[in-house]
Parts: sequence; structure tokens; C-alpha cells
Amino acid sequence: MVQVTRTIQAPMDKVFAVLADGWSYAGWVVGASHIRGVDDTWPSVGAGIHHSVGPWPCTIEDTTSVRAIDAPHNIELIARLWPIGSAVVRLELRAIDPTSCEVVMTERAVGGPGRLLPHAFQALMLVPRNRESLSRLADLAEGGYPPSHTH
Repeated sequence: MVQVTRTIQAPMDKVFAVLADGWSYAGWVVGASHIRGVDDTWPSVGAGIHHSVGPWPCTIEDTTSVRAIDAPHNIELIARLWPIGSAVVRLELRAIDPTSCEVVMTERAVGGPGRLLPHAFQALMLVPRNRESLSRLADLAEGGYPPSHTH
């Protein structure tokens, strides 16, 4: 299992709002390039985000689904990327104070050839990627997400 942690200068509820919006997935998940659809029941257990991964025109279409959720404290996802495999990704949010929280992101390969890679190699690939994902999540949450609509 690979783990990264980041403090985000936004309330826990606001950070979770980004996670709860499936359409925001490509905005913070490194590698996700396009959201094709989000199930109406997202982020309930079993609901999915239908996304493309990689640069166009070499994209792979797949799905990420919710395995478990306890809003606004955590969400656990099954992220698929066949033929590479699948992984369980867990995001845990812990309030530091009313205006900031800590996010712990863990990932472990559970299917396909990716699960056969040694932990050190998985960490070499996933730690920088997941740090950048949490940085992007922070940018969205700290930058006024969701956008306010005033007329």
C-alpha cells in the first residue's frame, strides 16, 4: 500500500465536495483526461465515473466506482485501468480546525499485472502521482470550488 498526506487550507466539507462531484475527477486525478459520464447516484456505493485516461488519441476508457463512503470523512474507490489492472484508492479527511483538513490518500493494486509489481516499484510510480493529485485537489478546494454562480 502506498500512502501520501497533504494539509489543505479548506474546511473538510469543502474538500469532500470536490470528491463528491464526479465531474471534477479529471481536474484533480493525475492521468484522467476526460469524463465521459457520471452515474446519477455518484458518490453512493457502486456508482461510477466513466473516464478516459491518457493523452488523446491514445486514451483508454474505463470506470472508477465507489467501494465505500462515509461522507465527509472518507471515500474508497475501485480505480480500473485495463489492461494494467485495478487499485483500491482511499481518501481519508481529518479536520485540523474549522478552516483546514488533512487528506490521507492510500492506494494498493488489487487486480491485473499491476498487483505483481514489487512495493518499492509501485511506490516509485505512485507517490509522485498521488502527491500531485492531492496538490490539484487542494487547488480546487482552496480556490473557491465549487464556483459560485451570481447573476
